Amino acid sequence: MVLDSVDRAIVEALCDDARLSQRQLAQRVGVAQGTITNRLRKLENDGVIQGYAPILSAESVGWGMTVMAGLCIEKGKIMDVQKHISADHRVFSVYDVTGDWDSMVLARVKDRKDMDDLTKTVFTLDGISRSYTHVVLNTVKESGVRLPEE
Repeated sequence: MVLDSVDRAIVEALCDDARLSQRQLAQRVGVAQGTITNRLRKLENDGVIQGYAPILSAESVGWGMTVMAGLCIEKGKIMDVQKHISADHRVFSVYDVTGDWDSMVLARVKDRKDMDDLTKTVFTLDGISRSYTHVVLNTVKESGVRLPEE
């Protein structure tokens, strides 16, 4: 979907502050509030905007470590394994990737004991032939999806 300049301005404003009211959005974008209402509905219906959520501090809510894992998955089992991994509450991203691994998984764990459990129960599911796990030492940048530059 190609976004015009009004759609882009609405999305960029919401990326900066998703709590803006429609009136505030209209003022910031320079269009009528009815235009904002219609454009938001269309952006939501088209799946451009998939929801509104707070951005939490992982550490503040009890997640002590972020984990990245590369997985080699047996042929024919990728979708089933990824479905099971995705169901774990600690896992927040699962990707099909190119290269040495079939899938990359991002997860958050409370502590070393929780990481041990994740490693032994999730990264050893039937169909996973090998895993390679990294612990994030420091988060330099982490943000949500933004619009690409034109």
